[in-house]
Amino acid sequence: MSDEDFSALPPHEAFDELARIVLSEHSIESVMTAVAEIGKRLLPGVDEASVTFVRNSKAQTVASTGQLALGMDERQYQEHHGPCLSAARTGELVRVDDAQSDTRFPAYAEGARQHGVVSSLSVPVKLPEPVGAAINLYSRRPSAFDPEVVELARTLAGYAGVALANMHLFEAQANVAENLRTALESRAVIEQAKGALMAQRRCSADEAFDLLVKLSQDTNRKLRDVAAALLESVRPDADDGSPGTSATQ
Repeated sequence: MSDEDFSALPPHEAFDELARIVLSEHSIESVMTAVAEIGKRLLPGVDEASVTFVRNSKAQTVASTGQLALGMDERQYQEHHGPCLSAARTGELVRVDDAQSDTRFPAYAEGARQHGVVSSLSVPVKLPEPVGAAINLYSRRPSAFDPEVVELARTLAGYAGVALANMHLFEAQANVAENLRTALESRAVIEQAKGALMAQRRCSADEAFDLLVKLSQDTNRKLRDVAAALLESVRPDADDGSPGTSATQ
């Protein structure tokens, strides 16, 4: 993410910047930090912003633009109640125009008084269950979030959800690619070991494979590990005077 000041950008350019993030170069935390920064710099009335994740009833702030936002989040986590938790858990936007006159979150009102927060907006980010998320926007002014700002915040949450979904897909694909690479390497080792056994025992490929499987079962080791050990034993500089024969007898 560049250090460009998003407050000087039209909304679509700010969102495009988020959409162009190269997932392989970022973590979830760095992407959510970009989201929080956009929320603070782009949306009028926002003094600080944060992103809350809730998983298995456990909440945490994965990104924030300052101590004010972090302190407000943590106050809600301590009380297990508040706008950001409500938005993350229910998937419904929560707007507080004046924390001191809003009767829905009494403990939150006390935290807002301590931190100088008057109004706030918590916008849910759509994620696959069991993870809930919300973008939290805090302001020192009353009624800071008019319908236009609310709509921009919803759009930001939508982009954040897409970025997280794409990151999840990227990580899943990376895991698949890694598993495939490991499988291909294992196959290559096994094929080499089969070839070594065929040369030693003057047997067929099927017979060599059956020997490897039997040794794997007898020693309770993975087939790839048995194959790798056999190849190690038949190296020219191996200590064993009769390479590989003891492993398969």
